[in-house]
Amino acid sequence: MPLKIIRQMQDFMLYLKLGWEHIVSLDALDHQLFVLVLMAIFVFKDWKKILWVVTAFTIGHSITLALSVFDILRAPAKWVEFLIPLTIVITALDNILMRNKPQNLMKMNYYLALFFGLVHGMGFANTARMMMSKEESIFVPLLGFNIGLEVGQIAVVVVIMILHFVMLTLFRVNKKEWVMFVSSAVFALALKMALERIPF
Repeated sequence: MPLKIIRQMQDFMLYLKLGWEHIVSLDALDHQLFVLVLMAIFVFKDWKKILWVVTAFTIGHSITLALSVFDILRAPAKWVEFLIPLTIVITALDNILMRNKPQNLMKMNYYLALFFGLVHGMGFANTARMMMSKEESIFVPLLGFNIGLEVGQIAVVVVIMILHFVMLTLFRVNKKEWVMFVSSAVFALALKMALERIPF
């Protein structure tokens, strides 16, 4: 096997691992909270709808991640770090206000995942750009990093859905009350983050 292909495979695996760690680590709490509040209204039987939301978020953050890493789009890091928890605050508030209209809320979360995914992509990009700045070609590292993010995101979604199953099925918590509890808790945490990160 040519040395160049071996090196590309090594780079791919390295950046896949970095992408995975970037979404599952404790430092990624803001991204995890966003996924949690998006998933708060779903249960396992909604797996097709979950897939649509995850895909929308993937498309959103993949666009800005690629644009930022290729240096087509740049945003001040302080503003990105402020906007990320703000997206969580808005999504949590949407869950609370629309909790009695679950079908409308599910549709709304598709759009929020796509639109706010663009913001979260810029957050990933600041890390990715620094790591890839010395690479001769950034396509393979970018692909690996993005796939790592997606695998990590799916892992987070699975953990969240198991938690929902335990609370709603085993402990028989009322679904509306559970959505309210999760969304309110996430709202409070994200609001605190946003206030701490005000860039001016």
